[in-house]
Amino acid sequence: MMDLGRLRALRAVAVHGSVGGAAAALGFTPSAVSQQISKLERETRTVLLERQGRGVVLTDAAQQLANTAQQVLALVEQAEVTLEEQRGQAVGRLMVATFATGARGLLPGALAELRETCPELDVRLLETDPYLAAELVARGEVDLALVQDWPTVPLPVQDGLARLDLGPDPVDLLLREEDPLAALTVVPVARLCGRRWISVPPGNICHDWLVRTMREAGEEPDVHYQVGEFETQIALIAAGLGVGLVPRLGRGTLPPGVVARPVVPEPARRVFLLWRSQASRRPAITAALSAVQRHWQPRPTAPAVPATPAVPATPEHTRLSPRNR
Repeated sequence: MMDLGRLRALRAVAVHGSVGGAAAALGFTPSAVSQQISKLERETRTVLLERQGRGVVLTDAAQQLANTAQQVLALVEQAEVTLEEQRGQAVGRLMVATFATGARGLLPGALAELRETCPELDVRLLETDPYLAAELVARGEVDLALVQDWPTVPLPVQDGLARLDLGPDPVDLLLREEDPLAALTVVPVARLCGRRWISVPPGNICHDWLVRTMREAGEEPDVHYQVGEFETQIALIAAGLGVGLVPRLGRGTLPPGVVARPVVPEPARRVFLLWRSQASRRPAITAALSAVQRHWQPRPTAPAVPATPAVPATPEHTRLSPRNR
């Protein structure tokens, strides 16, 4: 009989496309995953992985076995949910995926609460982009995902997933305090044209929103610096290299010389949780949902646009001077 742990490892390699990616998703080392695959090859007397360049690819037999493994693991999950529900306790392993600022600004308190109230629950955390997180939940690679999207750039959510909305996460314009726009109470989107941007790379849901918003304002955003971490973006903004739109969740204290100004129409991410509907009765899921809800803090929205802008909308204010860039 094939070992479920080894089938899970093979399925993870099929989903993530590499041993390293599978290891990160499962919370193991790459060598541990490789050992699981090697043991499964001996069990099945079948070659499952073949080297291709610096990586590996699944053989045809391995791909068929990975597809079967997905079905088997789904049945096992149903049985585990039923047993856990009968016990009425949150037990076993709970794999949680999240985006970076959610991991920093929301989950520490919620996970600490789970550790205290559910001592038999083994919670693991994986930081990844919302696009991939939603796919991982649908595929059964993670149990719960904290994700975010924008009203104009909705996150694709597959059938069979349940959703719990937490609320909006407003996004502010970050810029140097000597920038003329810093004198405004709120900054209209139209005043952001002609700016040098610091943003996350393409393919990230926040980058997609920036591009769409600025195009609607009549301009293709001039992104000079593509940086995945908001903390690094803030450091570049502090150096006067450009401006950025940074969410409030997990942002922390701004460095000296950097200020935040609300933008109107207000950009706000929608933060929510995803999990497989068939696991909704699982005590671990319900406990995790409750913990995250208790630690979610609604953030104030932007004030109304002032009747008279504090700074005239003249061309010289559309860009920073070379001294302030």
